[in-house]
Amino acid sequence: MIYLLAITILWAFSFSLIGVYLAGQVDAYFSVLTRVALATLVFLPFIRPLPLKLAIKLMALGAIQLGCMYVFYYQSFLLLTVPEVLIFTILTPVYVTLIFDLMQKRFSARYLVTAIIAVLGAAIIRYNGISSDVITGFIVVQGANLCFALGQSGYKALLEKEEIKLPQRAIFGYFYLGALVVTIITWFIFGNSAKLPTTAMQWEVLVYLGIVASGLGYFFWNKGATKVDAGILAIMNNALIPAGLIVNLLIWNRDANLARLALGGAVILFSLLLHQYWGRRLPRN
Repeated sequence: MIYLLAITILWAFSFSLIGVYLAGQVDAYFSVLTRVALATLVFLPFIRPLPLKLAIKLMALGAIQLGCMYVFYYQSFLLLTVPEVLIFTILTPVYVTLIFDLMQKRFSARYLVTAIIAVLGAAIIRYNGISSDVITGFIVVQGANLCFALGQSGYKALLEKEEIKLPQRAIFGYFYLGALVVTIITWFIFGNSAKLPTTAMQWEVLVYLGIVASGLGYFFWNKGATKVDAGILAIMNNALIPAGLIVNLLIWNRDANLARLALGGAVILFSLLLHQYWGRRLPRN
């Protein structure tokens, strides 16, 4: 679980960086393309030949989890505030558990119940009332959530099913190549070349998000996903919310309700402890 904790801390900065320096200033499709292209370059030196069918599966998962997710994700910042984007991500754990169970052709009440508790904790933290005209934004964020959940659940299920003797760093380049195909296509169709980065800070943010948050972040997050069960993976998807709020409070001095932060964080921690306790009592659930 150390991978998931480390990347949660890393990603806690991404929401505010995008909202402060990129959203509405730099073309969303160019931002997505830049992030994915840089992440691809990080892993190209490690890539090793794979059977065509397996390579296509990895590329498809990358196209969904990164390519399609980022397209939805960046568009959401044009429709919503950063807090609204955060609150609308709280359904991701439920998607993770349901998708993974569907892939395994089973139903686990433990996974679903503890994921819902984690969602409740995130809602306690983030609910401050939402602006009235956000239905489109909500739908866009759910598209991002579903893509993110499908990609990580699919990657976990694929590696549990396939016997791959290569280290994960040797196969993850295919994941980014799949995402790169999607982002190139969307940039050429929808991109606005008049809204490229104009400041050194915008370029620096994109380089950080591409190499560190995407390149290293998604590799270690998905690697961590293969080392825990789907319930813990679902819960960790919502740990990003209190982490993101703490970063926002300490660095960008945004107001945060500390009582809600503490209570919601405690509920998320309770969901993790309950999941582990329930697992020891009923290990086959």
